[in-house]
Amino acid sequence: MPYSQGTRLPGESASKLGHLSVIESEWVNSLINDFEYPKAQIADPSNTLWTEFNSLSAEPLRNVWAVDGSFVSVSSDGFPSRELSFVKTALLTMDRAKIDTIDKEHPHPLHLQDVMTGSAIFHATVFPLRNIRTSLGSNYEAIRNIIKDSVKVDENGIFYETLKWIVYQKWSSVPTNSPSFGCPHCMADIQGLPVDADRGHCGECHKEVFLTDMIGFHLDMDEDSAPESVPSAYMLIMELLMLFTVIRLLWHHTDKSQLSDTLFIKDGPLTLRSQYSKLVPSLRDFLEHAKNVGRPIHIIGQEKSGVFFDHLSTIARFTSPKERNDKLHYAVLSHDYVRKEVYRMPDLSHPYGKRTNWGEKMYVKFDPHTYMVLNIPTGAYNEENSFPSSEDLIGLERILTTLPSLISHKHEGALFPIELANGIASMSSYPSSKILQKFSQFPDGK
Repeated sequence: MPYSQGTRLPGESASKLGHLSVIESEWVNSLINDFEYPKAQIADPSNTLWTEFNSLSAEPLRNVWAVDGSFVSVSSDGFPSRELSFVKTALLTMDRAKIDTIDKEHPHPLHLQDVMTGSAIFHATVFPLRNIRTSLGSNYEAIRNIIKDSVKVDENGIFYETLKWIVYQKWSSVPTNSPSFGCPHCMADIQGLPVDADRGHCGECHKEVFLTDMIGFHLDMDEDSAPESVPSAYMLIMELLMLFTVIRLLWHHTDKSQLSDTLFIKDGPLTLRSQYSKLVPSLRDFLEHAKNVGRPIHIIGQEKSGVFFDHLSTIARFTSPKERNDKLHYAVLSHDYVRKEVYRMPDLSHPYGKRTNWGEKMYVKFDPHTYMVLNIPTGAYNEENSFPSSEDLIGLERILTTLPSLISHKHEGALFPIELANGIASMSSYPSSKILQKFSQFPDGK
């Protein structure tokens, strides 16, 4: 590894001759030749099991809700450099009948205005990340309280009520205590808060803890600073809470059919990692319960980058549709397929996605140039390597019947609702990061 170029002295050049002797190996020579002159592939090397979609009986879903978010960190120019992070999430609803009237390649501004009017809400907050201390306490305490206040105050606490609904499993006839979590003051284990509690006290240090501490943001923070993983995780949690707020309200709506006639779209995978995964069992339990009582909930997450998207981009050309009029094809990815073909790893110590995923992976190809990586819930998790199959994905037929009408040709593999939600949530365009940087400056350098 050479030294990088600095502001005063030049960098070090990497040695281009030091490893030439390695080509004396027969295996290395073969590797170089096969790399430079590969044989053309005429079939999918991963043997993906694609299925033609032929359902004629499935009704398209009538309503669409989409959620997206973004965050941006800005630093001051002075020394020491202070850093803030702004987070914004947006929730958008669309009538599919109105979407059908919009040109997906060149949408008319007035049509967009008609669709967007009164159809979106957003949530925004700001976190101190570095070298900022309020008169009320440390950076650590500031972020804890900002998270609590941001979730609890916005939209008159509707998102906070959704957090309690998920955590305490209020859809059930027998609500439960919250999951256990580490005390943000002494890290002692707290065996959950009692049903419907907003706060409690640690049994060891006796200091006050909040319900939002249960999520686990404090495990990523230090006393005087926090990494960008905190605003990133907060964005993901708020996307989840905003989407499930609609689900919660429709679950208790007098018209019981509305919930199952709605498509919920999340930008990104249906995954919560690390300490945040403690919410996953509640999400799975609710979706399984809804399926069992005959009120299936149709949710998808779209992955626009990452290992699954990269893998799909290398194999999509081998399958139909190869002509515009061909029917769409889909492939449900089993745990065994994910391990062998996508991650290319040996047997894992834990079954794939057992602790983190509340949706399973699938590939869909709509036309010769449009393909996507989607996540769809199954409800309960199954450890079997052959799981899931198409029958396990909740509402797959109705979802695949609906999606072709939502495809946008403005971007590769784009869905129109996510495009519009991203336009509202994007911090790079509204407001611009330059404006945020101006906002973060303190008068007189204080």
